[in-house]
Amino acid sequence: MVTGSLVSVHEYLSTSYRPDCDYVDGVVLERNLGEYDHSRLMGEVMFYFHSRRGQWGLRVFPSLRVRVSATRFRVPDVCLTLGDPPEQILTTPPFICIEILSKDDRFSEMRQRVEDYLNFRVPYVWILDPGTRQAWRCTATGTQDVTELRTENPETVVPVCDLFE
Repeated sequence: MVTGSLVSVHEYLSTSYRPDCDYVDGVVLERNLGEYDHSRLMGEVMFYFHSRRGQWGLRVFPSLRVRVSATRFRVPDVCLTLGDPPEQILTTPPFICIEILSKDDRFSEMRQRVEDYLNFRVPYVWILDPGTRQAWRCTATGTQDVTELRTENPETVVPVCDLFE
């Protein structure tokens, strides 16, 4: 859903949305979430990374606002940072942004969110689909269906099947 009128960055940042919304060039955009499959997979992803935080040095956050440009704020389902971020709203790229498709999400509509993350120089952007149990790694050159999600520095390997158990 889109709000009917333009909203300033200040108004967006000083308003509480439940659940939180994206902000794109003056427009507040609702996110699809809140259903079992989405919530369950989000929990699995968070647990997977949280239980390996000592090994990988990554901190996992659900629904943390990320300022991807002066007039755009995205709220990834899950993001990971190298150590604790020094700010309440990320203004530097997180290490990983993960989006989980809800039943009403369309893969094609997710592309703008992904482009915002990539343009902000987020090193790793992943999309997970609980309905098909698939994962995609997104880069500037395209989106690739994968069975393992990998990063470097730190080196992580996440078998996609482990997230859907």
